[in-house]
Amino acid sequence: MGERDRLRDYHDKRDFQRTGEPRGQSAASGDEPRFVVQIHDASTLHFDFRLQVGDVLKSWSIPKGPSDDPHDKRLAVPTEDHPLEYEDFEGVIPRGEYGGGTVIVWDHGTYEPLSHDRKGRPVDFEESLEGGHARFRLKGSKLQGEYALTRFRGGKDGDREEAWLLVRTGSAKAPGHGTPDPRRARSVSSGRTLAQVAADDGGQE
Repeated sequence: MGERDRLRDYHDKRDFQRTGEPRGQSAASGDEPRFVVQIHDASTLHFDFRLQVGDVLKSWSIPKGPSDDPHDKRLAVPTEDHPLEYEDFEGVIPRGEYGGGTVIVWDHGTYEPLSHDRKGRPVDFEESLEGGHARFRLKGSKLQGEYALTRFRGGKDGDREEAWLLVRTGSAKAPGHGTPDPRRARSVSSGRTLAQVAADDGGQE
């Protein structure tokens, strides 16, 4: 499946004459796949967690954000694939547009796929996601260490809404590095808060 097909839902939901979100131009990638975590103050305040898989960012909405506590399982609801350029998107999506509201880049970096079969052999990461369980090591400015995404409801052939859990695996970091207050959190790209981005970029609506 080509990038255009993968991004069909993304394109269908947006009017690019109004929103500054990227259309998607198959951005070049490095040796390791990328990830990004964005804070999105839309109809509900949430975190968007995105992993590069091939030529798109597979995406999940995480209401409470990722946690570095292995005992803290976080709900992750799949959303449409996004273009690779979305890793750098920060600004205000106009009112009336899909996802209207303010977005900041809370963290980004690379990740290492860690999925294996029962015999310890590496498994293609996209296949592991399709199978409902994928492990990976994040190498971000804020998030570092091993995580797993596990589907616990729904699926391709299911008649229920698909839902996953994002969980830190292995040992946690030192106390005090949990998910921040999203209203006070600062962008890893610009150092701005949601309120500052809204004030700076809100005039573009």
